[in-house]
Amino acid sequence: MTFDETTTRDRAGAPAVTGERADLLETLAKHRHFLRFTTRDLTDEQAGLRTTAGDLCLGGLIKHMAAGERSWGDFILNGPSAMRDFTAMTEADWARRADEFRMLPGETLAGVLADYDEAARRTDDLVATLPDLGASWPLPKAPWFEDTHWSARRVLLHLIAETAQHAGHADIIRESLDGAKSMG
Repeated sequence: MTFDETTTRDRAGAPAVTGERADLLETLAKHRHFLRFTTRDLTDEQAGLRTTAGDLCLGGLIKHMAAGERSWGDFILNGPSAMRDFTAMTEADWARRADEFRMLPGETLAGVLADYDEAARRTDDLVATLPDLGASWPLPKAPWFEDTHWSARRVLLHLIAETAQHAGHADIIRESLDGAKSMG
């Protein structure tokens, strides 16, 4: 496969994109790689271990990002009605959401990674085929959002930032687990 600065083809069969879309996808792919890389050579049990004072584990971070990519993709296509109203969530809703951040009984690292790959393919295809990255919707109700609109472009920038942030979390978790680092 050849690659230049303006065109990318992530995998066989994926639409080629250029310019801004290629830049967005390349950056997102780089941060996805760093997140996934933290799980190399781990068992299912290790992927579910909490190694820091927080509740995060490597498998849970991957699950969270897969869910996030799906949810934000739905938002790009259908607006705030595609996402939950976080201001109306019950304790049971919050508990179910917390399961997104941990490996549950019966879940495997291979399964979590495959689900993340599928969510990533969907996002990549959406970026490649969306008619207008400037199309926007009002944000869903959540205590952490201001009352504003986000364009598809802004959502993708958010996904890049979120993936990079969680790749950093994952690197700390992995280093605490067995000393392995993503870089250095």
